[in-house]
Amino acid sequence: MYGIIIIAALLLFFISPSLTMYTLSDDNKLLRELGLSTLFLTSLFIAIFSASGAVGEEIDNKTILTVLSKPVGRPIFILAKFLGVAGAVLLAHYICTIALLMAIREGVLETNADTHDWTVLTATGVVVILAFLLTAFFNYTYDWKFSSTGVVVLAILATLALVFLCLIDRNWQFNPYENGINALDVYGAVLLLFGALIMAGIAVALSARFNIVITLCVCIGIFLLGLVSDYVFGQLAQSRQWAEIGRFLVPNLQIFWISDAIMEEGGEITLKYLGIVGVYTICYTGAMILVGIALFQRRQVG
Repeated sequence: MYGIIIIAALLLFFISPSLTMYTLSDDNKLLRELGLSTLFLTSLFIAIFSASGAVGEEIDNKTILTVLSKPVGRPIFILAKFLGVAGAVLLAHYICTIALLMAIREGVLETNADTHDWTVLTATGVVVILAFLLTAFFNYTYDWKFSSTGVVVLAILATLALVFLCLIDRNWQFNPYENGINALDVYGAVLLLFGALIMAGIAVALSARFNIVITLCVCIGIFLLGLVSDYVFGQLAQSRQWAEIGRFLVPNLQIFWISDAIMEEGGEITLKYLGIVGVYTICYTGAMILVGIALFQRRQVG
């Protein structure tokens, strides 16, 4: 599932410039919104699917008995599970963010005079071909697992490609000042990573007590409710106690979305805002890990 979700997202990034060329004057803004939406959903699905079975599968397979028989406490077990899921989410989010930046630099061909950015297309082709060849080589020679090796190799090669594109412009000239990389897009990707980590924390906490099906359903419900948190709870928070409680408990995922900054001329995301949202993410995720530890303390695993 991890590899399939990443491949599907990369394909969407590749075709997104062609899908967004029908808005007359706002093609590139729509490209940004579509790309960030794809990035957000990709990271959230990976976080939810990876974390939902983090504890449940260990219990079903009885491997948790071997782990807990060692000097490994239950709090350490839950924390380690979250860190593992967070690492997987971070790696996938990083790869998809590079693909997003490449797609935005390629842009939409709005007029007949516009041409493709062949530096981006060439770098993309080289990365894909080399990643496949190297992964096949390591799999055949050293028997390394194809999917996990492919993701790591792809991340390394994509990083080199991004460095190349940061230095070389669309005319194959050394011009780092016009590399087409916008700080707003990078900040938006960081904010979406924060949202994915919160959902990973929620999923790990729920998986400490419930099975995969219940965890998936609850996480999807919280995700949908978090997108409309301001509308559902914000309007009634001053007059209804249940709305105030709901606004406090349900994560407000709208703060991670920068659609308004994209659509408005001169819109920007400041480092201060990133810092505030980062603190919110740490506090909420930390609280979810503590909830997961509390739920797991008395769970029967044998």
